[in-house]
Amino acid sequence: MGKVEDGKPYRWGRLYAALRAVQGFAATGRVVPATDRELSDTASRPRTVFVEGFLRNAGLDVLAARQRGGAVAEAAAVAFADVARLIPPQRMDGKQITPQEQQFRLGYEAQLAEYRKAWEGLVD
Repeated sequence: MGKVEDGKPYRWGRLYAALRAVQGFAATGRVVPATDRELSDTASRPRTVFVEGFLRNAGLDVLAARQRGGAVAEAAAVAFADVARLIPPQRMDGKQITPQEQQFRLGYEAQLAEYRKAWEGLVD
């Protein structure tokens, strides 16, 4: 049996954290963790949430975050690069991953922990 870190739900959880980071830096200059409800909703329909909720405005979010300058601008650049790195090179199917929601949450928390360590004070 493979490691949790090798599965799609885990990788998608990490991608979700990166997308939320970019959006948070743009909107408020910081990252606020997702609620349980937001995590469950996203785990049940990741492709829809990623495309409609984040990727459509990602360029504008990066621009807004970068215009804040300083640590926020630097963190936004790293998070946006993470988005590009974490998007799988194949089509993301629309199948629900709810049965593996815990793996999704583990991936999300792992990425958020990296951001907390790298950007102390910018991530709640």
